[in-house]
Amino acid sequence: MVNSSNSGNDVFDIRRIKRLVELMQENGLTELDIQQSDMRIQLKRNVPVITVPAVTVPSMTVPTAQATAVSATSTTASPNSVSDSQDEKNVQIIKSPMVGTFYVSPKPDAPAFVKIGDSVNADTTVCLIEAMKVYNEIQAECSGKVVAVLAQNGETVEFGKPLFRVTKEE
Repeated sequence: MVNSSNSGNDVFDIRRIKRLVELMQENGLTELDIQQSDMRIQLKRNVPVITVPAVTVPSMTVPTAQATAVSATSTTASPNSVSDSQDEKNVQIIKSPMVGTFYVSPKPDAPAFVKIGDSVNADTTVCLIEAMKVYNEIQAECSGKVVAVLAQNGETVEFGKPLFRVTKEE
């Protein structure tokens, strides 16, 4: 039950939450934690996940300092690694900025905002994510051609989940 006398200062008001997310984006913050009485809200965004391949190093032959100096950009070699790395340089991933339900169009009977083969720019709306009964338009924030839609219409998506794969147009 919401206390109407406190609702003007309620940090859980959806407008305030949206503004907090905007402030996080504007200031490059990755985490925000707010508590009001016994209620708490935690917001996290774009927390980079660095995957480092497992390396087995005999402790007798390599000093500890060298064993811990594994590069975060190392990758496992594969026969196609040269072409894959060149392709990956031209690929941009549009990720979900929030937890919610992913929609490809503004209405069930409307055409998708974008489809494979469409060109997008930073201001192009690519989808909607519904969170707490609010439909948030998600912009591409990059330029290029959509080559893959990585989420299903109506799917629940997590923060940071890849939604679209876009290649840079040359």
